[in-house]
Amino acid sequence: MAPVPISLIKVGHIDDVQELRKAKPTTIPERFVRDRTERPVPATTLSQSSSIPIIDFSKLIKGNKEEFHNEILQLAAACEEWGFFQVINHGVDLNLLESIDKTAMEFFMLPLEEKQKYPMAPGTIQGYGQAFVFSEDQKLDWCNMFALGIEPQYIRNPKLWPKRPANFSETVELYSKEARKLCQNLLKYIAISLGLKGDVFEKLFGVAVQAIRMNYYPPCSRPDLVLGLSPHSDGSALTVLQQRKGYSVGLQILKDEKWVPVQPIPDALVINIGDSIEVLTNGKYKSVEHRAVTHKEKDRLSIVTFYAPSYDVEIGPMQELVDENNPCKYRRYNHGEYSKHYVTNKLQGKRTLDFAKTQASNSNKESPLSTPPWGNHN
Repeated sequence: MAPVPISLIKVGHIDDVQELRKAKPTTIPERFVRDRTERPVPATTLSQSSSIPIIDFSKLIKGNKEEFHNEILQLAAACEEWGFFQVINHGVDLNLLESIDKTAMEFFMLPLEEKQKYPMAPGTIQGYGQAFVFSEDQKLDWCNMFALGIEPQYIRNPKLWPKRPANFSETVELYSKEARKLCQNLLKYIAISLGLKGDVFEKLFGVAVQAIRMNYYPPCSRPDLVLGLSPHSDGSALTVLQQRKGYSVGLQILKDEKWVPVQPIPDALVINIGDSIEVLTNGKYKSVEHRAVTHKEKDRLSIVTFYAPSYDVEIGPMQELVDENNPCKYRRYNHGEYSKHYVTNKLQGKRTLDFAKTQASNSNKESPLSTPPWGNHN
């Protein structure tokens, strides 16, 4: 069966949520109104004793032997029990965090016609618009996105890098370089926490794929009816999320079948385990379903970095983590094929990970798109 060309994907009319907010409609357009079972209800508030783990990166980088050992144990527990944690003292310049936040907000505040010069075509995930929309009746998220491929160079689409704000490209380059360094270091310590050599992921990943996505969530008059971002796990190995102070609390993770809000610590970065690490660790460290909700009066901006293995590598559970008590839960597969599968399906919890499970007999169907996940721009 031949792949379906992108031009045949019919997504219907998609309202820009910032423009909707300006117009102040008396009712929310039907495509944004979720079915009753999907609508957000008040999230569970965690007690201090069960709050989302905090990892002090400085203790991993330059702590004494005891501090290092204790932080590695904390990291292992965070990855195994939560799949989400916040990193403090991460080494990324705080002025750079302010700069990327300011630059992203300036982009989203541009006139619509300026932002539409960089459109996200149906079935793709670079540019401005809404990703993961594949039909005319699919429910939409209350969110505007702007996404770019960063590394390797061939996934970049230069036509989608905006000329305004003037410092956009320079700021994104600087921030992405620091985010890449952080991911590489975190993966080294995650490997150590598993009892593996620190460079195991670096060797396995090849030239890692990196992308950035900026999400802007305007206020919504009926936050009880909509979702800012549909529930999903990430197809990456690691995801780094930045949210500066002053915005609404929108990120929620599914913990013990309850939605739990993530309250960002000032100047910290939120890290989550992606599907690739779940597969490589044979399920010991799990990717976690998460979503975003909206607020009636406050907006929210988040900046997300995705870090994943090269599209060329084959991944599967590492031999050291498979034994009689922990039989192999996932098959080996080409990561590029999984990435293509991920971005050509709408966000539906952790359903895309069925692709990798050993019992998924129908998991390797041909993708509806012939292009690589982040495009092919040589």
